Amino acid sequence: MGGIKKIRKKYSKPSHPWRIERITEESAICKEYGIPKRTELWKNIAKLESFKNQAKTLSAKTDKQAEKERHNLVKKLESLGLIKSASLEEILGITIKNVLNRRLQTLLFKKGVAKSMKQSRQMIIHGHILVASKAITSPSYLVRVSEEGGIEISPKSPFYDTTHAERAKEATKRKPRPPVDKNKFGRKRG
Repeated sequence: MGGIKKIRKKYSKPSHPWRIERITEESAICKEYGIPKRTELWKNIAKLESFKNQAKTLSAKTDKQAEKERHNLVKKLESLGLIKSASLEEILGITIKNVLNRRLQTLLFKKGVAKSMKQSRQMIIHGHILVASKAITSPSYLVRVSEEGGIEISPKSPFYDTTHAERAKEATKRKPRPPVDKNKFGRKRG
């Protein structure tokens, strides 16, 4: 029987809990990207800080191992679409909005598959979305550039039907409903 690991937090809370500037900034970001809890935003901030801290430590080192780690970090961030050139200085320029724009929830909304951020989040959580033929149920999944073209609605999903009422693009193309004849339902004219 293996040892049980202690589950650790993947984020850290802000040092001062009641700074109005930070609270308003976080509220605006959460509203813009459809994030329901601050902890999810803090996880993405921690991920960004991890990339930046790794770049800072690697810029000071010059041995072979540091060169391999530097290459791997740049390769990973390029595959995520966060940087374009292979420089550590560009890594330090990444903002939280760059990371949030690569989330599955945001990409689904921007592609026009969902009408709103909330609907895209719901579609992902309920298993209606496939990324490279795999069902992903995490809205904060960072989509790689190579996987971006493989985002699609699952064929098993009711959203797969183009006439579904909640489909974003097809809803605007539908014809208006014909008027209802009241005599059809057995009502008396009076």
